[in-house]
Amino acid sequence: MALLVVLGALGAWTVKNDGYLFGIKTPLAAADYEGTGGEPVDIDVPEAANGYTIGAELAEADVVASAEAFVRAFNANPDAAGIQPGTHTMKLQMSAESAVALLAANEVKRGGLTVVEGYTVAQIKDTMVEQGWPEADVDAALANTKALGLPAEAKGELEGWLAASTYDAKPESTSAADVLKQMVALTIEELDALEVPTEQRNDLIIKASLVEREAPDKYRGEVARVIDNRLAANEPLGLDAIDSYGRNKPSHLITTEEFRDKSFPYASRVVAGLPPTAIGAPSNASVEAVMNPPEGPWIWYVTVNLESQETKFTDDYDEFLAFKDEYQAWAAENGY
Repeated sequence: MALLVVLGALGAWTVKNDGYLFGIKTPLAAADYEGTGGEPVDIDVPEAANGYTIGAELAEADVVASAEAFVRAFNANPDAAGIQPGTHTMKLQMSAESAVALLAANEVKRGGLTVVEGYTVAQIKDTMVEQGWPEADVDAALANTKALGLPAEAKGELEGWLAASTYDAKPESTSAADVLKQMVALTIEELDALEVPTEQRNDLIIKASLVEREAPDKYRGEVARVIDNRLAANEPLGLDAIDSYGRNKPSHLITTEEFRDKSFPYASRVVAGLPPTAIGAPSNASVEAVMNPPEGPWIWYVTVNLESQETKFTDDYDEFLAFKDEYQAWAAENGY
């Protein structure tokens, strides 16, 4: 009997007698459906899968009529070798040719876990638990920062070091510790790519987390410059986002006494310098804004229109008060 051998990125396999002779279908040809199929069904293509194992999985799920028919269609499609691992949405009872073509389109469902830019460690934990990771496992992993690969310059603080991104991870296939390791590793990879000196990384992440929580998209650089200017003058940063993070409540619920408590390290109105930790996961845009802020003397800023996000900057206190009045007028007119 003739042997059919298929080589490609997904591996090599051999099938005995596929039922074709010189390209002509014979009565021995493997069973095959016609058309592009019916109801959708998700199929997981694992890493390092080969054509035969994919065909066997599809046949078992009734996506194709037989693994042998899939093998032949795979061999006939030059794009088949580029099929990527991951979850592919297929259809029941497809022709083998259609199945291979759909897989080769690589419309892969990626990532079971999305870490949103600005999320705190507590919010990341809640997201993981909501998506099925056991809370005890997440807590244990978060407690062992060394095992997560947290570098020494982070001083044992995970806040800000869990990179915002979408991760191809699910509770049934990736442990809590492993997905958290990916987050730390991605942060380090991004800092390496930006060539940030080791001794500057922690402060950079803290500043970037402040920009992430405070700055409208168009004004990240200007807010970063305000932070630098206040630090250079040894003035308190006066950012409510810092106090809210430290007190774990919205700024409008923080009392005047709490805002003025000099013993509290996150009391940004009275304590000069950076907060002791980041206040969330910064985006790359915020990191880059901190690394390259525009020149400017600004000390204060006010977002005067919440819908357009127009923000005005100044180093004159009276002008700052005028900006506040402008915002109040806009808010009253627009029901805020």
